[in-house]
Order: sequence, then structure tokens, then C-alpha cells
Amino acid sequence: MSEDLEERGPLAGVLVVDLTRALAGPHAAMMLGDLGARVVKVETPAGGDDSRGWGPPFVGEGEERQSTYFMSANRNKESLRLDLKDEGDKELLAALVRRADVLLENFRVGVLDRLGFPVARLHRLNPGLVIGSITGFGHDGPEAARSGYDQIAQGEAGLMSLTGIHEPTKVGVPISDLLAGMNLAYGVVSALYERQRTGRGRVVRTSLLAGVIGVHAYQGTRWTVGREVPGLAGSHHPAIAPYGMFRTATAPVQVACGSEGLWRAFATALGIDPADPRFATNLDRVTNREELTVEIEAMFANADAERWLALLAEAGVPAGKVRELDDVYAWEQTRSQGLVLEVDHPVAGRIELPGSPLRFDDNDYSGGRRTHLPPPLLGEHDEAIRSELAD
Repeated sequence: MSEDLEERGPLAGVLVVDLTRALAGPHAAMMLGDLGARVVKVETPAGGDDSRGWGPPFVGEGEERQSTYFMSANRNKESLRLDLKDEGDKELLAALVRRADVLLENFRVGVLDRLGFPVARLHRLNPGLVIGSITGFGHDGPEAARSGYDQIAQGEAGLMSLTGIHEPTKVGVPISDLLAGMNLAYGVVSALYERQRTGRGRVVRTSLLAGVIGVHAYQGTRWTVGREVPGLAGSHHPAIAPYGMFRTATAPVQVACGSEGLWRAFATALGIDPADPRFATNLDRVTNREELTVEIEAMFANADAERWLALLAEAGVPAGKVRELDDVYAWEQTRSQGLVLEVDHPVAGRIELPGSPLRFDDNDYSGGRRTHLPPPLLGEHDEAIRSELAD
């Protein structure tokens, strides 16, 4: 690779072998790639990553058809086709492992062993290798053998019991996959840092179950400490009021009164008595939430959303819109944060992708890289990588 390492960010020079597929593992690998690592995505010759077939929407036609789902988690990678049941291709993987810093996998428990690459062998091939592993429910325990799928994990880990108004509802993105990927990425970076002291790699494990339980936050301690089982949270905070979504004459508005000072400013702006005994303290407002919501929405019905947002901004009360995604990506604030990046795709042409959530120093580009690689075509880098391994 001729790309200048200084242009690639803090993980420049790190080689990642990505054996993952679908979303959780690929998202972790993409995060490392965004930070400058070279990521070689190993795919099965027959169709590659499962997500290459997930859609619609697709771009391109016929054999060149590309999944936008796949594009969401696979930028900054090279694609190498290997059949891990073929002895020759296994040798190529072993050669790649010898050169690598990180190997990521999200097979079911025991599959990598059966393919001939247990942890002990991987560390014989490369003692400094950091191995990152994602499973559905953990690598051990009574349900370790279960397959991991996002919606199942959202239900099993309790997230759906907190989400929705009339019935349990999944989050609108595969959040257990994404959280598992994020957790694995920061665990891998931590292990790379440790390797500077020890010279040895280690195994980093996480799961979809752990990703969701790890963000239960105050909902978790409502049970573990308070012995209260939370119910559906809807569009309002269960412990703070007013903190949620309210209807206006046009569109809904979100309001967050996270302190007594903000409550007083909000109530004064709407013409509500902040000292009303029903609403005087946060506990009063949570207890009498339904009455408070009726009063707020009765006032909000007198003007459109934009008028109320302007009034609340003048009063210093945090408030905002509920935006559709097309509006989010057109919003100048989104673009000012480097959260939209452009790449030249060999089939789709110039496309925009959601950018990395990280920026370094005072730059205006996503992650640590100045330039990003488009999601690869299946086997796009076969010849180059095989030639490199043969040297």
C-alpha cells in the first residue's frame, strides 16, 4: 500500500484480518479502519459476506448489484476471497496471520477451532496477535452455543421491554450488533496498547448480550438496586419531567428540563406557574406526568413547532426537532462535524456514507484518516494480496 501512513491516522501500520460477517464484527473492523488500520476482509468465494445480499435498496444492476447494507459497515477495507475448507487457502490465511496485528472473528463458539485455527495455534503463528471475538450470548455459560441475531438479542437482553408505547418494540437500528462492534473495537485498541508493554497479544471477547446489558444504565439499577422492574418508556424519561416529546400545532417538539432552573425557565415561557404544587419539584412532576403533559400540549397547540423552538431557545431551554434521515444528512451541523464522507465506488460512483463519530485535533474529517476507501467489491483485492503474501 502506497498511501502515506501520516495521512491514515493513529492506527496507521496496524494490519487487521477481518474474518467477520454481517454487522457486529464488520462494524468493529470498520472502526479500526477509520482510525487508519489496514483491514483485509476475508470473504467466502461463494457470495462473500451475507450482508452483500441484504436489501433492498441496492445500487447497480445484475452481477454488479451492490447492497447499501453492506456499504454501511465495510469502508476502508480490502476484500480477499478464501475458502477456509481448502488447505491452500488455509495456508494463505496462516501467512496473513503471521503478518497481522489483529484478527477479528464472529463465528459461533468452536467454529474457528474446527477450521483449524484455535487460539493456541493463532498465538503460535503470531505471539503478538490480538484476537477479537464476538458471539451472540458469550463464549461460555449455558447458552454459549446460541446464534446471535440482533433482534433476538434486543429482546433477550431486555431492551425491547423498555422501548415502545403500547408493546415492546425493537430499536430502529441493529443496536446490539453495533454496540458489540464498538465494544470490541475499544477492547482491541486497549489490547494493542498493552502489547507495547508485554510484547504479547491476548483474546478480547464480547457479545451482543453484553453490549445491550452494558448500556442499561439507570434502567439497570432501577432493578439491581431499587428492585423496580421498568416498563415501556415511550417518548418520555421515566425519572425526569418534563423530558420527552410533545405535540405542537404542527410537528412534535422534544424538550429536556434536566434541572429545576430549566423547569422554571420552561414553565415561565409557556405561562405555567412553576410553583404549582403539582409540579413544584421533579418528583411532583414525575408523579403527575399525565396532568403536566396535558397542560404543556394545550399550550403547544397554540403555535407551530418552529415558533416554540425559537421561544425555548430564547429562554435557554434545551429543545429540538424529530428529524427524518434525509433532513439529518442535509443539516449543516451534521456536515460540519465530518459525519458525512464521500468515496468513489467502482460501481456506484461518487457516494456519501455516514462518517466516523471521532475527530482528532481540529480537523474536519472523519476518524483519523484524510481519505477513505470505498466498500470493496467481492474479491477486489485478491490478486494484490495473494501476490504480496507470495513475496
